Amino acid sequence: MEHKAQKVAIVTGGGSGIGLAIAEKFVNNNYLTIIIGRDQQKLDNAKQQLGDLCVPISCDLNNLEAIPPMVKKIIAEHGQIDVLVNNAGINMKKEFTEVTDEDFQKIILTNLTSIFVLSREVVKCMLETGNGSIINISSMASQYGIPKVIAYTASKSAIEGMTRAMAVELSPKGIRVNCIAPGFIATEMSAKALNNDPERKGKAMGRTPMGVLGAPADIGDAAVFLATDGAKYITGVVLPVDGGNSIGF
Repeated sequence: MEHKAQKVAIVTGGGSGIGLAIAEKFVNNNYLTIIIGRDQQKLDNAKQQLGDLCVPISCDLNNLEAIPPMVKKIIAEHGQIDVLVNNAGINMKKEFTEVTDEDFQKIILTNLTSIFVLSREVVKCMLETGNGSIINISSMASQYGIPKVIAYTASKSAIEGMTRAMAVELSPKGIRVNCIAPGFIATEMSAKALNNDPERKGKAMGRTPMGVLGAPADIGDAAVFLATDGAKYITGVVLPVDGGNSIGF
């Protein structure tokens, strides 16, 4: 199956939620879209939904050793990687003093270290073609303080710093690196969190000037924009897609 002329995008955590919405937008824009995730069932469902342009790969990105051979295999099969969207991530709500060393390290491994390793391997490929776009996903937790998510906040703030450092180093070589900071987006995961906690939902909506939750597709649209030539002079930015939440009061 030769796809040499076709653009290739990788979306991690592409089997559900925001990742799936991002993958769908890339498929709709005729990218061969490789979705990476741990849950085979979710990947299969996504593949069914997105069709021939979607290629699911089951991989636990916490297993850092598995990342370089996986990237090599993708390049062997598809020739190139044009876009990498680092969307996979986990959260954990716990009182500050109850977060164990293991808890903290686990979140950092998933949300930060694995993203660094995957990006490093993909960049090696992008340097050969002299172009590429990397899109990281941060969070409102890096824009302002949110209680009980210390490790998550640390990881997402680091992602934004890493975005700027990568952009400065890689942009002269044709690789743009940007970041999207989603606000409150309606996914199964967020619905569970907000609907069980009316006070938190009120707080979230109260400081979002647009007064509504975003849709996963809103993040997908921003990702496609940052990946394409429409954003060819944009690098190193953190773009809030949040209905004004980050500036709301």
